[in-house]
Amino acid sequence: MDEPKHDKFRQLAESRTNKAIEAIARIGNLSNRSLYEWDEGEVRKVLKALRDSVNEVEQRFTTPRSRVGGSFKL
Repeated sequence: MDEPKHDKFRQLAESRTNKAIEAIARIGNLSNRSLYEWDEGEVRKVLKALRDSVNEVEQRFTTPRSRVGGSFKL
């Protein structure tokens, strides 16, 4: 294994994963009904978008392919 590439992967994976976890926690803050109003359909869409994104990442690690990505909109 190429150590500089592996070191770079570990550095970026840790940083990006921590940022993603923080962003997901901020999405979780939207569940506070005293501050926000939402319906179950909107919540399902948000959760589906998150699951789909994680599934896409998993797929890329098992069978690398071109980046698909996209943005989320309610």
